[in-house]
Amino acid sequence: MIDRDRLIKTFTDLVRIDSPSGEEAAIADVLIDRLAKLGFTVSRDAYGNVIASEPGDDPVLLSAHLDTVEPGRGVNPLIDGDVIHTDGSTVLGGDCKAGISVILEALESLQNEGAARHPVEVALTRQEEIGLVGAKNLDYSMLRAKQAVVFDGEGPAYHVTTGSPTYIAFDIDITGRAAHAGVEPEKGISAIQIAAEMIVQMRLGRLDENTTFNVGLIEGGSVRNAVPEHATVTGETRSHDPEALERVHAYLLNIIQDTQGRWTEATINCELTEQFVGYRLDESAGLLARVKETLATLGMTPELAISGGGTDGNVFVLNGIEAVVVGAAMHDAHTVRESVRISELEQGAQFCRALIEI
Repeated sequence: MIDRDRLIKTFTDLVRIDSPSGEEAAIADVLIDRLAKLGFTVSRDAYGNVIASEPGDDPVLLSAHLDTVEPGRGVNPLIDGDVIHTDGSTVLGGDCKAGISVILEALESLQNEGAARHPVEVALTRQEEIGLVGAKNLDYSMLRAKQAVVFDGEGPAYHVTTGSPTYIAFDIDITGRAAHAGVEPEKGISAIQIAAEMIVQMRLGRLDENTTFNVGLIEGGSVRNAVPEHATVTGETRSHDPEALERVHAYLLNIIQDTQGRWTEATINCELTEQFVGYRLDESAGLLARVKETLATLGMTPELAISGGGTDGNVFVLNGIEAVVVGAAMHDAHTVRESVRISELEQGAQFCRALIEI
């Protein structure tokens, strides 16, 4: 049986450990100790990801990530009925410490009862929140599993992600010419003006049912009384449709080329970076079928949907590991309004246990 009080304590203890991206050592140490007590052989790979293994054929990989977004230091979890939240000054860290808690509780409940289970591997990654960096640098030679369940979705465990888009980041760098804004502005070329002219030509938001486009950050200038010589525009595009993604890239480059043609004395450079590659699962086969069946045995009706976001699952798929992402009881992630529902946390632990129990 899932121990509700132990599950809550595990979660609230974990969120009190500061672990912003790049500073995961403290929580890694705690989890290495917890997993070792559960009988796993636990180690860090060269990048600092935590990997736990045990003997047995065809293990299933249970995964979550160690890091949280800012503001995530000094988290003070508050329990209000079925909801755990903060005082509003920080995120809660349910993303993804709720997922870690679900995995630990499932394993501990089975161990305490002496119940038989399938072989398991556990991968807890670093720096997921800044571009799936830990998963990209994971030492896959340390893993034998070919199937992974990633506990990193919003809502209850029966919220199942069946696909994710390809994500391309773009960084536009603009160099104009500085001049005194009050004495000789006509000698300057404003990089901020050039950036503004490009952005007003861009169609932002949802472009179609598969594709989004966003400008997320604009920086430029040095002081109030100088024509700004440098500016940068940072954004992203995501799509489940590779052809649509190519059309968006052509659209963006056409805007840049058109703007460059009008500002011949300025320099505009654009760099495109693939952050992660999309995937789509067959809903009737493989691990997804097993996940659906497990949920059904618990009386949960699977709610399948493609996602606009990315998880470590994207990287696992690229490395030959079939991955299914399920909800981990978190809501309003990446905001100070973030919360976790205890009943959904229990559901997640029940699902994880049922998935691996014989």
